[in-house]
Amino acid sequence: MATFQTLLQVAGIGFGATLVMDLWIAVLQKLGAATLNFDSVGRWVGHLFRGQFRHNSIRESPRIPAERAWGWLTHYTVGIVFGGILVSVQGLPWMQNPSLWPAVAVGMATVVAPLFVMQPAMGYGWASSRTPTPLKNCLRSLANHAVFGFGLYVAALLIAATT
Repeated sequence: MATFQTLLQVAGIGFGATLVMDLWIAVLQKLGAATLNFDSVGRWVGHLFRGQFRHNSIRESPRIPAERAWGWLTHYTVGIVFGGILVSVQGLPWMQNPSLWPAVAVGMATVVAPLFVMQPAMGYGWASSRTPTPLKNCLRSLANHAVFGFGLYVAALLIAATT
């Protein structure tokens, strides 16, 4: 059974990994690359609360109050859940002695969520198939999630070093 401290550490791993991913996205934005818009995520989540899962185009769906805040909250909450999945798969001892490859593998596996749940629901199609550059978008998503996996490892190392 996990203690409250363990749950906080797991949350810290997921939060830290999401922060690493966000720093990566900020660098991409500075370089002029198109990146994820968290307003769209918030709009989608807002419509979920109203009973609508799928959209022809999330950009054309009505705005939701505080959609940017909802998007960021969802982004970090999902990151924490994915951190919990990593620890569940690897076991609690992994947190005391984190290793890179399981973290990166889990991080890359999490790309299933945007490619096969969020993108189709937002109107972008399975694996961005309804966008002008589906392969490029899929590869960018995979790279972002690999960075997230690296972030899982870095966050776990920092937490292990401080406990």
